[in-house]
Amino acid sequence: MEDIEGADQDHEEFLDAASLVETAPERAAAILEKLLEKTEHEIEEEEELAEEKKDASEQKTQHGEAQAGVVKKLHREHIVHKLVECYGRMHRGDKLTALLASMRPRFAKMPKSKTAKLVRLVIDELGRVPNSTQLQVDLCKEYIDWCTKEKRSFLRQRIQSRLASLLLQKGENQEALNLLKDLQSEIKKLDDKPLLVELFLLESRAHYALRNLPRAKASLTAARSAANAIYVGPLLQAEIDMQGGTLNASEKDYRTAFSYFLEAFESFSQLGDDMQASRALKYMVLCKIMQGLGDDLPIIFNAKAALKHLGPEMDAMKQVAKAYKERSLNAFDIALKSFPQQLVGDEMISRHLTDLQSTLLESNLVRIVEPFSRVHVARVAELINLPVERVEAKLSQMILDKKFNGILDQGEGVLVIFDDVQPDPSYATSLDAIESMGSVVDSLFRRSEKLHT
Repeated sequence: MEDIEGADQDHEEFLDAASLVETAPERAAAILEKLLEKTEHEIEEEEELAEEKKDASEQKTQHGEAQAGVVKKLHREHIVHKLVECYGRMHRGDKLTALLASMRPRFAKMPKSKTAKLVRLVIDELGRVPNSTQLQVDLCKEYIDWCTKEKRSFLRQRIQSRLASLLLQKGENQEALNLLKDLQSEIKKLDDKPLLVELFLLESRAHYALRNLPRAKASLTAARSAANAIYVGPLLQAEIDMQGGTLNASEKDYRTAFSYFLEAFESFSQLGDDMQASRALKYMVLCKIMQGLGDDLPIIFNAKAALKHLGPEMDAMKQVAKAYKERSLNAFDIALKSFPQQLVGDEMISRHLTDLQSTLLESNLVRIVEPFSRVHVARVAELINLPVERVEAKLSQMILDKKFNGILDQGEGVLVIFDDVQPDPSYATSLDAIESMGSVVDSLFRRSEKLHT
């Protein structure tokens, strides 16, 4: 009777703690820690008591106690899962790793599926902790070694996939590719298509980070082919769409890229993943800016689904769009300095804004030097309000790319611009006539040789 009352009290405490996880995770964690300690102590006592009972007369009691032990172990599992969630909300990476380490001796008695669920849950919650990438990498490597030792291939493969994703976040792209290559050959033999889709998608991201666009496209195509054979969840499909949009944007096909980002944005919004939805919305705005369709941005920002994502990310893109519309390099530089994390910190945004800034600089330089036939580079730099070295380097690049006809006299620091000379068609006609005459002479020479023979 006392055991039943104690179990009911523990259950009530657990429900109280579970209700506090979102609002007061610290308080919930304190309650759950006490419950876990108490439950562990009770389970250990029952296991010791079960070992002492050997005779047949106590086997029925032992069977009943074993059932009670199963219930308590299930209760412990629920406590641990809620405790992991609390630590994730508290951003306590040290608590998460310590909890997983304390549970490892019990993994031998736990079903493999529950062990895998707990390990992956801890790694996922650890991802919520700021600046914990290295801690996640260390934890993944530790449990990959443990899985190899314990011969738990299913869990090891999932952790290796997560490790590859973390290595990409750290910028260790080549190491991630090596890991994915070995893992892909193993998964292909098992024909585990859901995991294979994830691996191909990660490989595409790694090649994109290394600026190997053809290989990135090939990996994405392989991911789509594998995805067509199975049901793909909306989250994974949204990630595939994001990667497709990224690759199309790299090929300057911003119209197609926008459609992919729109699909991803709608999927992430429905799933409640605000961070990824905001990222997709930012890329949609980028595509409109790169197409020169800045006037369409108010329609995007005023859409119902986009209103909740307005903030620093969208403010940064608005500043870029305004600078591009005004053709102002100063406003562009101010936007980059005002929002470094949102613009420079995002690799894709940074790549395309570099191209946009280069295009903007070229158009401004052409507009400034157009009235002159000879002008000092320092004067051009003064007019455009940029360092002389940067202007001189850009002008020489434009001359080599034949954006205008001219030379740089570095001795005097002068740009000399020549008038565009219209090609005289008589030169081409003369070359054709000479070529025809050459053919006639060759033909006459061959005929004369035949006459002599």
